[in-house]
Amino acid sequence: MEWRPSGWGQRLTRSAHWLLRLEGEYIEIRMGGKHYRQHVDDDARVRIIPGLFWARVELQTEDHHTVSVDGLPNRQASQLSAAVQQVLFTCTTRGRKALFADILAQIYCWLAEADALTDRASADRRWITHEQQQALLAERPALPLQPSELQQLFLDDAVHEDLHAHSHRAALDALRDWELDWPSVWAEANASMATRELVLARNFLQRVESKPLTEEQARAVICFDNRVQVVASAGSGKTSTMVAKAAYAIDRGFVAPERIVMLAFNKDAAKELEDRAQRSFERLGMGDTVVEARTFHALGLSIIAKATGRKPDIPEWAVEATLGFNKLAELVDDLKDRSPHFRTQWDMFRLVFGRDLPPLGTQMLADGYDRDGTPYIRTLQGERVKSLEECVIADWLFYNGVAYNYERRYEFDTATDTHRQYRPDFYYPDAELYHEHFALDADGQPPKHFDNYADGVRWKREQHTARGTALVETTSFGLRSGEALHHLSERLGESRVELDPNPDRELPDRGAKPMPDADLIGLMRTFIAHAKSNCLSLEDMAERLRQMPEDQFKERYRRFLEIAGPVFQAWDDALADERSIDFEDMLNMAAGLLEQGHYESPYELVMADEFQDASRARARLCRALVNRPGRYLFAVGDDWQSINRFAGADVSVMTGFREWMGHGQVLKLEQTFRCPQALCDVSSRFISRNPAQIAKTVRSATPASGPVLQAFQMNRREEVQDGVRQYLAKLHQQLLSGAVPQGRDGRVSVFVLGRYRADRGVVPSDWKTTFGSTMDVEFLTAHRSKGREADYVILPGMINRSFPSLRSDDPVLSLAMPDGDTYPLSEERRLFYVALTRARRSVAMFTLLGKHSPFLDELVNEGAVEVTGISGTAINDERCPVCKVGVFVDRTGPHGPFRSCSSYPLCHSKPKGGFRG
Repeated sequence: MEWRPSGWGQRLTRSAHWLLRLEGEYIEIRMGGKHYRQHVDDDARVRIIPGLFWARVELQTEDHHTVSVDGLPNRQASQLSAAVQQVLFTCTTRGRKALFADILAQIYCWLAEADALTDRASADRRWITHEQQQALLAERPALPLQPSELQQLFLDDAVHEDLHAHSHRAALDALRDWELDWPSVWAEANASMATRELVLARNFLQRVESKPLTEEQARAVICFDNRVQVVASAGSGKTSTMVAKAAYAIDRGFVAPERIVMLAFNKDAAKELEDRAQRSFERLGMGDTVVEARTFHALGLSIIAKATGRKPDIPEWAVEATLGFNKLAELVDDLKDRSPHFRTQWDMFRLVFGRDLPPLGTQMLADGYDRDGTPYIRTLQGERVKSLEECVIADWLFYNGVAYNYERRYEFDTATDTHRQYRPDFYYPDAELYHEHFALDADGQPPKHFDNYADGVRWKREQHTARGTALVETTSFGLRSGEALHHLSERLGESRVELDPNPDRELPDRGAKPMPDADLIGLMRTFIAHAKSNCLSLEDMAERLRQMPEDQFKERYRRFLEIAGPVFQAWDDALADERSIDFEDMLNMAAGLLEQGHYESPYELVMADEFQDASRARARLCRALVNRPGRYLFAVGDDWQSINRFAGADVSVMTGFREWMGHGQVLKLEQTFRCPQALCDVSSRFISRNPAQIAKTVRSATPASGPVLQAFQMNRREEVQDGVRQYLAKLHQQLLSGAVPQGRDGRVSVFVLGRYRADRGVVPSDWKTTFGSTMDVEFLTAHRSKGREADYVILPGMINRSFPSLRSDDPVLSLAMPDGDTYPLSEERRLFYVALTRARRSVAMFTLLGKHSPFLDELVNEGAVEVTGISGTAINDERCPVCKVGVFVDRTGPHGPFRSCSSYPLCHSKPKGGFRG
């Protein structure tokens, strides 16, 4: 460290220029060409004498000569004085003894508090919570020496008279304890406490539910940290764990019953929690105990009412999904009637921008395949174009009434020995203008794997230049950024081609089907829910759009926001007209009142069920409820079963629990009481292909009863109902003969789970008359089945583009959500996992010839199931190598029998030697 006089101080004190340096145990002064260096071993060696503004420093040398310098500002003089005192304190024997005594006293004091915390927790059989640990760590004194310097001080024989004395050995023990990793020490203490508690509370843990708790469940009950997340496998008894946790907290005196709340997502789930808790209390002889079970809806309203004196109104249409969809459809229709511009933009999005573009250069999901195996996309006008980008352009032209020809023969003959006849992408006869759309990025470069593509671009440009034909160019980057369509519009305008956007333009029968109104309305409702849950305004989302990478299809996002703005406003206006708020507003308002201290939560233990389906607004409310010291959050769920994104659920709340709550214990319930092990293994492998899911190893003691997975192929969709009937008939006979054991109530339960309600038609209408003596059959959508279970599950719609649905994970939702799960069809994958894990015994899947679901193909490819006929006969279809969906089937044509792809006319592929006879 160095000190110098200030300019003013030097002039006013008339001091010579000097430099003072403090290095270790030595102080030195350089002044007037002389150098003075002195060991600081006595208070009298250095004196610092403050004046009105500047201080004087005096140094006494070994020969008792005094060197004096002046002009040091008083603030710097204070720093110098403190530094000198530190040197005296640490470097002199007397100072080091005093330093040792001071440090040891601080260490003893803090260790006594740490030991007291550990002893209290052990004696009271309580968890050492994160809050307690952090409070004690915050009180831990900051010692003036580094660990290596501490060791030197504690072993310095100049400081200690006897390094072997009992008091010194105790000091060394204290130093060792001081340097321990205390969070690990407390973690070990908690683990030890939990192991002892499993024994001490055994009677309680065996009686609290109808069956004794498993060790996993019991450890989740015992763990009483401030924030605990339980990742529960399907059928692992999460409700039992929640109920037992509440009873344990009351039984041990940790939390009074009126200070506990169990939060559920709907009234039925809240009622089940309440009833289960009451039965548990009666079982334990605590029959007069009551614990509150509430929905998020009821709790949020109650908080607002108590904090403001007025309970807000939430219309049913702002809570219930179907009513919300219908209300939004009314609002959209009204906007269309009032604003031609909105109607134009709404239908423009549906017809032109309904599908997102894949990353530049990656494979697209084709609508069909030409005879040579080339994939194509079908346009609104009916052409088969070679890329989704060309389809966007063609549909934009159709919507705007621009006459065009796709790949019309160029007006000049260009065929040579190296080039075939040139066919530009588009030709506009009214403008005598050609149009080429090139797969080029922002730097004008094609994807690296597009061999010779740049040469082709150059050749095409040369043709137009040499022959004087007008050419307009667009690029992949321009289409994604929005520049391409703007540029194309200007060039068409210059050629006197007027754009005529018309939502009512009749669509050709052969053309592609646009995005249905219902799909866009549903997407808009989900978007509003996520935006409100995340407290994002349209300006916030516009800024998110600006920050997106330029190679994404930003034009689609921009156009979506353009129509989302009026819809968002109409939704809020409809709420205002009824002097009400919606569900997301209510949750955020309740959380805000808690966060700002306008209302204090009466709950010490907050238990949240189905946490994987929490929106960010629900998670915020949970966090706000426990934001005071001494509060506990116990959140239970399974991210593998997060399937309600359409209703605002955000799986990142579950997978990012610690980031949301600041800290937390994450425990797992991996033992299931439902599916046999083989079905657990198959379903776990399937869902775990998404790396964003929390890893679990699901175990089951449930014995297998026949094949856990079957897949039956029918020729036509109309045959699926008969296939289901035959499956039920065979099961009926097996139950009657005793080949298959009866169910819990003498009959087995069967769920028919459809991806859509339309799948209900596969259930035989006379099942009760025909099979009712041995089984109960119930139809549910896969979404509605969550939380339910049956002996047998039938999935009748394992068909390509049906399950999985391709519209469930629209990327535009990322504008209203944080960066999260980007795995392809992640929500549909979780939905299929839910469907599989409803079964206690077996799952039967039905598919169609040449139209297998990719999820079914995945199971077949890993050897988990074999597709057979309904009788069980093996099917040896030859899969089409072009579309990879269809299979080769026998047909008869003008030239006799032949084989071709079952996906015809979408795919024209034939095997080699396809004609026979």
